[in-house]
Amino acid sequence: MTTAWKQPTFASAIYYRDPLAALDWLEKAFGFKRQFVVYGPEGKLAHSEMRLEGGLVMICGSWPGMPYTSPADVEGKNTQSVHVQLQSGIDEHCRHALAAGARVVREIADQFYGDRVYVVSDPEGHVWSFGQTVREVTREEAEQASGFRIDGWI
Repeated sequence: MTTAWKQPTFASAIYYRDPLAALDWLEKAFGFKRQFVVYGPEGKLAHSEMRLEGGLVMICGSWPGMPYTSPADVEGKNTQSVHVQLQSGIDEHCRHALAAGARVVREIADQFYGDRVYVVSDPEGHVWSFGQTVREVTREEAEQASGFRIDGWI
């Protein structure tokens, strides 16, 4: 199969009660673009892929017998979150997401490692974080600012 898109090394699959509504909301709130959508019998979403700034996320519905579910089905619990690293426009991106109904988990703020980050949840309770590098920081500066010991600084 030939494709103009180079698949990323890995991607996350997010499960929703209403995956078609999730596709619409993720486009509106976060700016994701539908790249690939497969419909099964009776128009039910079988599989989809959305892209943003070179990243990929799969949006799926629940399947009988599979161990996946929406946080909405388990009292809002999450065992993962999705992080998206933006190249620019983090403040506007945050304002846009909040206007679309994203719920604040952590307010937008500069971090000791040089990124500006905000964390929100979507209508079914999945947690999404967005960051943008706003300044270059050395390992030593990050350790001093945070009080943490850091190994493996790039």
